[in-house]
Amino acid sequence: MGINLNPFTWWTGASWGTAFGLRGKARMGEDSLGNVYYEGGRDTAGNPRRWVIYNGINDTSRIAPEWFSWLHHQVADVPERSLPAPRAWQLPPEPNMTGTALAYRPSGAMEKGGVRAQATGDYEAWTPDA
Repeated sequence: MGINLNPFTWWTGASWGTAFGLRGKARMGEDSLGNVYYEGGRDTAGNPRRWVIYNGINDTSRIAPEWFSWLHHQVADVPERSLPAPRAWQLPPEPNMTGTALAYRPSGAMEKGGVRAQATGDYEAWTPDA
């Protein structure tokens, strides 16, 4: 499907229209996942326009936190120049696992057998006469 589907779809990467629209825009950087970031032109409020071209499926949870802040104008310059180095205790970001086998499911979820723990003695049911 690759080359035939590319002109018409946006969910599997940048379409040809996006590629033509980015002509003349400045490539600002690339994150650890291979997403590429661009800047150029101005929006109606006078702020610079910023884009991300995903490396693979378009999923906003695949944007690194430091680049998310750049895309949303929370920092003025690219993360390498405007943010401090990551701390040793910081974990790498995780993508959104909703809809996958790795999604969080609490102990009472149907996917985990649907058996919930019994209520303990600290629970007292409400009655209208009380």
